[in-house]
Amino acid sequence: MGGGLAGLAAGVALADAGCRVRLFEQRPYLGGRATSYVLPNGEHVDNCQHVTLGCCTNLEDFYKRVGSADKIKFFDRLVFLDPQGMTGIMKADFLPAPVHMTGSFLFFAPLAYPDKLSIARALAAILFAGGRPKDAYAADPISMMAWLQRHKQTSTAIERFWRVVLVSALNEELDRTDARFGIDVFWKAFLANRSGYRVGVPSVPLAELYEGCRIAIEKKGGEVILRSPVRSLHFENGSLKGAIFDGGREESADSFILALPQDRTAELLPKEIRFANPSLAHLDKFKVSPITGVHFWFDREVTHEPFITLLDTQTQWIFNKTALYRKEDPATPDQGQYLQLVISASYALVRKSREEIIDLCLKEVRQALPAAREAQLVKATVIKDAAATFSPEPGVDQWRPSQETKTPGLFLAGDWTATGWPATMEGAVRSGYLAAEVVLRSAGSRQKFLQPDLPVTGLSRFFV
Repeated sequence: MGGGLAGLAAGVALADAGCRVRLFEQRPYLGGRATSYVLPNGEHVDNCQHVTLGCCTNLEDFYKRVGSADKIKFFDRLVFLDPQGMTGIMKADFLPAPVHMTGSFLFFAPLAYPDKLSIARALAAILFAGGRPKDAYAADPISMMAWLQRHKQTSTAIERFWRVVLVSALNEELDRTDARFGIDVFWKAFLANRSGYRVGVPSVPLAELYEGCRIAIEKKGGEVILRSPVRSLHFENGSLKGAIFDGGREESADSFILALPQDRTAELLPKEIRFANPSLAHLDKFKVSPITGVHFWFDREVTHEPFITLLDTQTQWIFNKTALYRKEDPATPDQGQYLQLVISASYALVRKSREEIIDLCLKEVRQALPAAREAQLVKATVIKDAAATFSPEPGVDQWRPSQETKTPGLFLAGDWTATGWPATMEGAVRSGYLAAEVVLRSAGSRQKFLQPDLPVTGLSRFFV
């Protein structure tokens, strides 16, 4: 139950294993939070831009399973731009991990020498500990900000390096983020393997990534039923026997996977079931963090870059959707340009009006992109999700339940479950694969879906 990435990953994996899968989703489309919708004029708009990284091995496997791998464009070159027009480029060179980005880092203009020196010291602390520094893993959980301050990071290094990467990756501010998550991002994406940092961006509207999911389930005899919200659950003698939908219709099954947000899961589970499962007793302790997506359509091209990271602004990323969606050989040149802006952990924007957000972001875009100053904004829209992800606050892992419960027939999936990852698309897929594995194990079959992390390569191998 639930057609987001977690439910889709579980459903596709189980269908591949020969199970008859019925997937129920309350919306009229698949993808959950990582999807798109259609404007009245027929144009597709992502609810928020989602990207993958080279280190997201399970998300890559999922896209291959559903035939969407060729709809992801990967980029090796990252462009950063500050309000003064100073540009910085990060990319790998010929050197092995973990020094494969040393060249571009040394010449990264938005950071001064003292900033780079402090960053190098902190990255070395992560590297020499094999990605698990004791002051983050052996002690009580601390925030990423506290860890950075402990390692004497300059204020500019924090704002223009650590915060830029981690707020986007984890959708939370550094003082609200468990240091273990932040350190893990840098270990897996930048230090352990040369290709972990590569950014993969969908070249189609997000909803199109999931077209193969329905096919993968249905060709194995399963069903995908949209517009079907689960209203309640039917338990007998401590076991889950059925799910109740609109009109009192009850669906029975051998196993049920609740691939729903943690708050909705808590609403569906009776007190006696939560009491019987101590790991489900703390679902109300999760906090959430917001994301805001802003969409601009200009009357002309204002940037050639596929995406840009902005420094020292509310706007964090600008994605050139016109270029990303463009086919290799367009029959006619594009008229105008469509940009999507992303603001993660957008607490400051939650209470602002649509007009205020558009004015703020338009000012930042025009400051960053000179060509936008003369361009006319044809239309704009704002999509706010006040509860986009769970907050990766220090110690949150103690509240995250496993995919297997003590209640026969009941299994869980969702990026908020225990996956070893924070609230990301990779974490959602991992949860779905783990749920599929325990469902099969409960039926006496053992099959592995979870993919290993990228191997530790180059010189980094000597530190693990």
